[in-house]
Amino acid sequence: MINNTLSLHHIIRESTLTENAPLLIMLHGYGSDENDLFSFASELPEELFIISVRAPYPMQPYGNAWYAINFDTDKGKWNDKEQAEESRDLISKFIDEAIEVYPVNKSNVSLLGFSQGSILSYAVALTYPEKVKNIIALSGYVYKDILPQDETKDYSYLNFYCSHGSVDQVIPVDWARQTVPFLNSLNIKHQYSEFPVGHGVAPQNFYEFKNWLIGNI
Repeated sequence: MINNTLSLHHIIRESTLTENAPLLIMLHGYGSDENDLFSFASELPEELFIISVRAPYPMQPYGNAWYAINFDTDKGKWNDKEQAEESRDLISKFIDEAIEVYPVNKSNVSLLGFSQGSILSYAVALTYPEKVKNIIALSGYVYKDILPQDETKDYSYLNFYCSHGSVDQVIPVDWARQTVPFLNSLNIKHQYSEFPVGHGVAPQNFYEFKNWLIGNI
């Protein structure tokens, strides 16, 4: 089902609950679209109200991005920080809109992101911790440049599931491994796993995060 009255294009799978359903928002990776992670939807608990969102920046010849990744002979590969911050805030706004429009529980919002979508999931949760509860961060890392400098935020209700491929050729596993000490420093509850794959989600990874989610919604 498609609803495009909100600020970001998205598709939904309705919950078996008619009100107060736990909400899961899916954020795809660089160069993909809302259909990618939505393939998981049929395997996830029926009580979840699932929204899979399309990133705002179209790419050529197809796909979308949450922010541009530029390649420059002097700078090497670098991220468009302003676009990343805009997308972070746009997702926050979208959460508010979705809670208004759909029969979901505003106190039970989970984010599921892959790669660039995972990076934005970290950023949204750590910038607006009052809006989300669970974060499933697949094959991403904490992009500290788009995090708030305010150390007084309340992260006590956040819970992260983080995973990465040990032979990821796109985002080095060493970047993901820095997540654990970072979340520990903020006293944020989390689980971190690695799987012997590249930049993708192994079947064992899917079943592990599915069971983690079932235990936390």
